[in-house]
Amino acid sequence: MKLHKIVERLQKLHPKEIDLSLERTRNLLEKLGNPQDKIDCVSVVGTNGKFSTIQALYAILKEANYKCNIYTSPHIKTINERFLFNNKTLTDNELASLFSEIEEINNGKKITFFEILTVAYFHYAKKYPKNINLIESGLFHRFDATNILKKNIASIVTTIGLDHLDWLPKKQRTVEKIIFEKTSTLLNSKIIIAKQSSSEISKSIESTIKDNSSKKIIFNRDYSFILRENNFFYFEDEFGALKLSKPNLYGDFQLENVSTAIATARQLTDYKITDEHIKQGVTKIESIARLQELKFGKLKDLVKNNILFVDGSHNPLGAKVLNQYLESMNCRKHIILGMMSNKNHNEYVDHFKNIKSLTTVDIPNQPNAINGNELKKKIKKFKNINYKSSVEDAIRSIDLKENDIILITGSLYLAGEVLNLN
Repeated sequence: MKLHKIVERLQKLHPKEIDLSLERTRNLLEKLGNPQDKIDCVSVVGTNGKFSTIQALYAILKEANYKCNIYTSPHIKTINERFLFNNKTLTDNELASLFSEIEEINNGKKITFFEILTVAYFHYAKKYPKNINLIESGLFHRFDATNILKKNIASIVTTIGLDHLDWLPKKQRTVEKIIFEKTSTLLNSKIIIAKQSSSEISKSIESTIKDNSSKKIIFNRDYSFILRENNFFYFEDEFGALKLSKPNLYGDFQLENVSTAIATARQLTDYKITDEHIKQGVTKIESIARLQELKFGKLKDLVKNNILFVDGSHNPLGAKVLNQYLESMNCRKHIILGMMSNKNHNEYVDHFKNIKSLTTVDIPNQPNAINGNELKKKIKKFKNINYKSSVEDAIRSIDLKENDIILITGSLYLAGEVLNLN
């Protein structure tokens, strides 16, 4: 209850959820002695795959006996998930104490919720100066609160695509503008660039960072991977080739994220990370709400022996890779969909092929979500489309046959509700 009350107060410190600027973050961090200058960081920017890439790199680092601090957003179930220190999430009391300290030092000054969370992370991370910090950038990066580092040990660029367009001027809502916002201020260290959805995007990224003097490690130029039969895949870079067991994640698209993590781990040459650490680490990745199969729980009981997935994808790029996985499965597929109002709903749904049924739902506790019935009216592609107010009613309404798959998707907020329900 104490944590909840503090969070409510912090959310009221600024009238806007997002106000793109670095000044407020810098001012508060300066009052705290600029803790961000005293830690070692790997920065992760991009549109999709940031969380999965961080989790894969974290699994490798843990296998090599390194301690990590991790900052991600948004959270899925509880705000504690955003903060991992010394390989452990903070308890409610620890987080409440941290937030209270930052709140007192801020002294009521205007600052966004994400900004004050970022300051809290850097302040606490200073307690573990020898740990590796894995930091996920928020919106766009150039004016994101995490972009106040003066140095880091590496920057990762995951797949970039169209998302959060409502935060850009109408004439600048292009992937080239997003690439500029995400990569033009990357620090001078090492930059690892993941596989992109098109050669044009790859070329645009390379063009944007051409004057950055960092060592650049680019997919298909400096590292690559290929999936083989019998659940093995091969990774290769300047340090040689690795034969690896397939990661413990669903979807071949996850190999892109895992390979980016491997390429990064092998570039951390000041750390002792062996091939064996990588081989073991990629089989122990923990990933929440990223094509996560629910194998038990209340919602799983409703689908009985059928397969139930939850995935927080919410943009066309995410829908595209999800559909590739579904297309590889020889069975009937059903989608339960809930989305935020500011997304391109039809473009998201258009990527799904050969879907037996689509059921739209409301996302509870999210005033910025589109009503499920309105979402149903907006979607033109599907003939077999229904609306149910809740996920439970949606599952019950589906005519399931043996070995069918249900995928609940469209929003990380919906994914969090699903995991809590389950």
